[in-house]
Amino acid sequence: MRCRLSLFLSLSLPPLPDQTPTLPYLSILNSSTARAGRVFVIPIHLGHMGIYKLINGNDKAMDPNKNILTSRPDDDIEAPKTPKTRPLSVAVKPNRLVSLDVFRGLTVALMILVDDAGDFLPSINHSPWNGVTLADFVMPFFLFIVGVALALAYKKVSNPVVATRKAILRGLKLFTVGLVLQGGYFHGIQDLTYGVDIAKMRWMGVLQRIAIAYVLAAVCEIWLKSDVEVHSGSSLLRRYRFQLLVGSVLTITYMVLLYGLYVPDWTYQISGEGSTLMSFSVKCRVRGNTGPACNAAGMIDRKILGIEHLYRKAVYGRTMECSINSPRKGPLPPNAPSWCQAPFDPEGILSSVMAIVTCLIGLQFGHVIVHFQDHRERIMHWMVPSFSLLTLGFALDFFGLHMNKPLYSLSYTCVTAAAAGLVFVGIYILVDISGYRRPTYAMEWMGKHALMIFILVACNIIPIFVQGFYYRHPQNNILKLIGIGS
Repeated sequence: MRCRLSLFLSLSLPPLPDQTPTLPYLSILNSSTARAGRVFVIPIHLGHMGIYKLINGNDKAMDPNKNILTSRPDDDIEAPKTPKTRPLSVAVKPNRLVSLDVFRGLTVALMILVDDAGDFLPSINHSPWNGVTLADFVMPFFLFIVGVALALAYKKVSNPVVATRKAILRGLKLFTVGLVLQGGYFHGIQDLTYGVDIAKMRWMGVLQRIAIAYVLAAVCEIWLKSDVEVHSGSSLLRRYRFQLLVGSVLTITYMVLLYGLYVPDWTYQISGEGSTLMSFSVKCRVRGNTGPACNAAGMIDRKILGIEHLYRKAVYGRTMECSINSPRKGPLPPNAPSWCQAPFDPEGILSSVMAIVTCLIGLQFGHVIVHFQDHRERIMHWMVPSFSLLTLGFALDFFGLHMNKPLYSLSYTCVTAAAAGLVFVGIYILVDISGYRRPTYAMEWMGKHALMIFILVACNIIPIFVQGFYYRHPQNNILKLIGIGS
């Protein structure tokens, strides 16, 4: 039997925001290959041919002795203009979510602002203990952004084992970078020397916390999602219910440890004048205390990490009990508590548990981008949880579970994650929907190079490098001339 070739042209639809544009294809089938399920696909350029029209067998214009397709252009369809096509050998990169880059760049700029201007404007510097200031939103914003990006990166995972191994490797690299930058190796612009005593190296820091949250959130995204088809908000929750369960377990574990562990008395030593050591004793013997001296988060860090490996410039050194210039850093007041000079790590172990929860919240916001294409649906599925978390956070704070960044309290987690969601929605509307990209080019560039900027600027690598060039004496350098480090 003679095989009849049937040709049809399938034109690709306009790409969705998170899809890669595709080229048109010319598919060639014959009766035998169609039955066998084999399709031959040949990419073509529309500019080199007309629009083909499929003609029914009863069409009078059809010649039964010829192909069932005519190469005559369709009179009812306007021929499209020749598009600028790329060579087939050039891979087409998927579209980036520009609003996420802008949000990341905005967070980097905010971090630089509060780090450099916080000493002059205490109102934007980190809160000495309870309460939230502008600087306290930086870390949650970064963690939220990591979660959103993970949902896009692991939208399709062909080999979970390989993906997990790569995620762990990336996390280890980021943790190592943080260890070098914030472990004490670089001494800062006040000291041109470098090097660190490993016995006193700081184990935790900003990048270390992000690395831990990244790995655990990535593992959840790779392994903990069901096959439920997403067509509504409830089906979205069912698909990722195991990730929500992990977040709930982490939150409960944090609350039980913070309010249930018994904190005994403890001691610490600091260097005094010359080479002498000054010893201090802190009286606690309490359970469920969330003050600077006797909280369970500090006790866990002292037991596991060692007090010599904690951050030595504790934020509570600017409280009224510890500084006569509060909320600025200043001399100790008379009869200052014994804990005022004790090390405390704001990126400690227990507080990092809730940091992971923030990353998981961002992950759920990323799922909305993956499963919903309509802008209104996305905004609705972002706004509802954002306002819910905001309400819950303020309610918890009102009833005594105060917002606290060093402890990364539950109320702080809710409010800052909600703020991240609302800011992201605003940027998404401005950039991805309204198309106002030109005013945000600088933030977009900073977002694409966030790690480089963090290393060079926020970790003082550039200032240290510039300060290394001086005239005759180290004090005669450019930074001192313009008032930095003086």
